[in-house]
Parts: sequence; C-alpha cells; structure tokens
Amino acid sequence: MKEYKSYQTERLLLRPVVLEDADFILELLNMPKWIQNIGDRNVKSIEAAENYITTRMMPQLERLGYGNFAVIRKSDGARMGCCGLYDREGLEGVDIGFSFLPEYERKGYAFESADKIMQLAREEFKLTKVSGITIEANTASRSLLEKLGLKFEKFVKLPNDDEELMYYSIKIA
Repeated sequence: MKEYKSYQTERLLLRPVVLEDADFILELLNMPKWIQNIGDRNVKSIEAAENYITTRMMPQLERLGYGNFAVIRKSDGARMGCCGLYDREGLEGVDIGFSFLPEYERKGYAFESADKIMQLAREEFKLTKVSGITIEANTASRSLLEKLGLKFEKFVKLPNDDEELMYYSIKIA
C-alpha cells in the first residue's frame, strides 16, 4: 500500500486509519453513542475490525486519496476518535463525518479536527462541496456541522436504510 499523508493541527495528528488501529476501531464502532447515532456495523472482534478497515476504509483512501483519519492527541499519542471525508453511496457530494470516544468529547477536538478536514477538502483535495448527515436526535453532531458552516437542506435516506437523516451542505470553492 502506498504511503498517505498525515496532517497536524495545534494539538492533533490526523493520519489515515491503518490495520494496526483495529483495536481502536473495534472500541469506537461499539460505543453506545456510535450504535445509537450511526448504527451497528456488526464489528465484534479484532478480526472483524481488521476486515472493516480493509474493505470499508482503505478502498476509498486508495481510490480518492482521502477517507477516514484517526485523530491522535500529540501530547500523549492517545487515539481519541476519527474524522474524515466519505464518498457514500446514495449521497450527493462527499460528506464529513466524525466520532470520538466519550472521554474526549466537549474539549474542542472534534471541531479542531473537522475544521482541518474542511481546509484539506478545499485546498488539498480540491472539493467544491462538502455535505454532512446526522440523525435529528444527535444535537452535538448537528451543532458541529453548523459550526463548520454547513446548512441544513433536507431529509434524506441512504440506500438500504429506512432512517431519515438530516442532510447539510456547504459550497467550499
């Protein structure tokens, strides 16, 4: 696999998720908030997490050069969450997504990493529009999307999913 760039902010390192992150991805995907707000991905073992990384995360990174970034605190190397740009089937444009372990919430890490991802979307990846989706009940996610400048447009449903999602977007070029 080719090497992909990592990026930094004042407090954070954003680097593409790799197979060695399987334990972390297993923990993240099984948090109650993840299952409630994003959905159960049925990743219940290290092997399943490795498979998820290999089949769901790496192909987009290989194809587009961006995808899911592990968000790591520079001061101690703690893997706190993920933030990235996702090319989802059934959704117009590339959407920004983020999820953090509970102990790292409400400390500005999600905004700091998502703001950097928005900058990269514009400057590095040359995107002209970024969207975001969330369930209506996820007020923290809605607030972050709005803080990033995205505006609510409509309710949408993804293929093979009955749940209505709030669709936000912003033109960035």
